[in-house]
Amino acid sequence: MELNSLSAISPVDGRYRNATAGLAAYFSEYALIKYRVFVEIEYFIALAQLPVEQLKGFDNSLSGQLRDIYNNFTEQDAAEIKEIEKTTNHDVKAVEYFIKKRFDNLGLQAHKEFIHFGLTSQDINNTAIPYSFKLALEEAYYPLFTELVDLLKKFAADWDNVPMLAHTHGQPASPTRLGKEISVFVERLEKQVELLKAVPHAAKFGGATGNFNAHHIAYPGTDWKAFGNHFVNNILGLSRSQFTTQIEHYDNFAAQCDAFKRINNIIIDLDRDIWTYISMNFFKQKIKAGEVGSSAMPHKVNPIDFENSEGNLGIANALFEHLAAKLPISRLQRDLTDSTVLRNIGVPVAHTIIAFKSTIKGLNKLLLNEAAINASLEANWAVVAEAIQTILRREAYPNPYEALKDLTRTNTQINAHVIAEFVEGLDVSEAVKSEIKAVTPQSYTGI
Repeated sequence: MELNSLSAISPVDGRYRNATAGLAAYFSEYALIKYRVFVEIEYFIALAQLPVEQLKGFDNSLSGQLRDIYNNFTEQDAAEIKEIEKTTNHDVKAVEYFIKKRFDNLGLQAHKEFIHFGLTSQDINNTAIPYSFKLALEEAYYPLFTELVDLLKKFAADWDNVPMLAHTHGQPASPTRLGKEISVFVERLEKQVELLKAVPHAAKFGGATGNFNAHHIAYPGTDWKAFGNHFVNNILGLSRSQFTTQIEHYDNFAAQCDAFKRINNIIIDLDRDIWTYISMNFFKQKIKAGEVGSSAMPHKVNPIDFENSEGNLGIANALFEHLAAKLPISRLQRDLTDSTVLRNIGVPVAHTIIAFKSTIKGLNKLLLNEAAINASLEANWAVVAEAIQTILRREAYPNPYEALKDLTRTNTQINAHVIAEFVEGLDVSEAVKSEIKAVTPQSYTGI
């Protein structure tokens, strides 16, 4: 069966293909091959800048043509490398042979043995993958994250003065403002994305077991550590780990996965809160012609976008958790378990992108139902008890908490009239009574 959105096993490449197609540029097999080619080419060009006798004949003006190999890389090129791999049974070696063919076409046969010089495959994988991962964050993840936060900031501003009944333990509590409650999520998200951005994109680059053994034996006079740091940090824009085995230790990547999880947990919290506000009728949802909320109940407009987001974030976090727990562990100088796991790093990112888009879609459907919000405040005058007993404490009134507890902690309805009668019976000045009477569920929202 031909692979398409109907035959794909994963919904990332099936049902949700439209939401995730852009990630193929960073996480597909094609992308992995392309960025391997990119690292190999840039490595050769960097080598050619060294005072290496055997590379003195290289014409630096050809660097642009070499970069064209990856700048103009096509799916046909990737397919050619996969064909070579059928013989080599080694994916990185196939890339090396592909580039050597291109060197032959450019008349650079004399220099082609410096392609992949002194390296092991993980020097390529552990630079190509963090490089493409960094690009994915910069070009796909962060822009969508910013769109979501900016939308929340707009709602926070628009609803800044909308009083709303709060709920703690699911019970009516001191009123708050809807805009402030949205600002809680804005602050949490912005703090956590700062922590994510603070984690360097670590890369391993140092030969078979991380010591530049082959480089040093061939050219002992060259400072290969300085070269490696310059190549990874300055040319690739990553952060070279100084002491490694054959592979990157992935501690930084684990930290990034943990940061992703925290951000996703905040979005899950947001999804559930908005879902609950919708169930309380604080929000209605925009109706789109032709859409069906239930196959059986025609009246329903379900909060499916927030539910979809929550589900995808759960899958993403389960995968991020596995990546963070597994990748930093490798037997002795390396085993192969990281290789197959690392190929899946795009999957939790994809589920996260699907979720972000769903949350944004759901937020854009919201219609504020101020009548319902105000009705819930009017139905819960007992929440001003905190304000009354606090003013009475200030006035040194005897046992104010207990007095309000006796008034409000009953199964009878507490309304404006009941509160007013209670205030009239207090042994306080008229000025204090007036001050207390001015407190309403709508005004008692703090600062």
